[in-house]
Amino acid sequence: MEISQKVPDKAFTHSGKFHADDVFCAALLTYLNPNITVERDFEVPEEYEGIIFDIGGGEFDHHQQGAPVRENGNPYAAFGLLWKKFGTLILKEEEAEKFDESFVQHLDLSDNTGSRNEISEVISLFNPVWDSKEDPDTCFKEAVNFAKTIIEKKFLRIESVERAEVVVNEALEHAEDKIAVLSVGVPWKRFIIGTDMEFVIAPSDRGGYTGQGVPIDRDTNELKISFPESWRGKRDEELKDISGIGTLHFCHNSGFLISADTLEDAIKACRLAKEIYIDNLSLTDELEGDKEKINELQPT
Repeated sequence: MEISQKVPDKAFTHSGKFHADDVFCAALLTYLNPNITVERDFEVPEEYEGIIFDIGGGEFDHHQQGAPVRENGNPYAAFGLLWKKFGTLILKEEEAEKFDESFVQHLDLSDNTGSRNEISEVISLFNPVWDSKEDPDTCFKEAVNFAKTIIEKKFLRIESVERAEVVVNEALEHAEDKIAVLSVGVPWKRFIIGTDMEFVIAPSDRGGYTGQGVPIDRDTNELKISFPESWRGKRDEELKDISGIGTLHFCHNSGFLISADTLEDAIKACRLAKEIYIDNLSLTDELEGDKEKINELQPT
């Protein structure tokens, strides 16, 4: 059965001022079933046949006492309830849960608690101003189209990350010296952070190759190995002279990224960065040892 067949052709929500919650509900349902008609009014018609959301106290409303709350304590709004029901028709279960955590819950919290949310604030701008002659339902449709574009882009991005796993796994299989070389630039952090990789190299959309240091873990930007301080912020001939690497032409000021014209030089830069890092560690250890010896010789 196609996804659109699992969602009826009619849906109903409240009229009047709209918010991100009811707008994203309508956007999600339209994404699932492009033929759906979303009606708006202040009261639900008797014996209405279709999905009713954000009004009426039913399965996809959250204004009544005893409305559902997530295990983490975050209350559902209508968008969250619809996503809970239909999200796995769009994304795999694990991805659907992550999307709820990273996106849906923030909109739900904003609707339930009034907490600040930039997307909610943007959606509110689609409401006609107090002295406008604009039709509120037309404005609602404009907001829904905008919200639909947002979720479409997010779904595409999530699905692209899933496809990237194949490319990353291939690079991991052929990695040498803890350097993963990607055949094409893809989102890699999700799959490489937590491995023993120290650098990732990929073709650059500007030509040549980029090399990046791998973060220690997913909760920090601190790298296992950064590119040398003497390289940072340097470009072109100056960087080539300092590093001795022929086509190395850029090092980011924070030391997380380099660019070179050839794959060979990108790999060389990563290897040299590690050598310098290890040498600096050894020097630091020696200095610490000397300090301890000096302290031992000091009279007490």
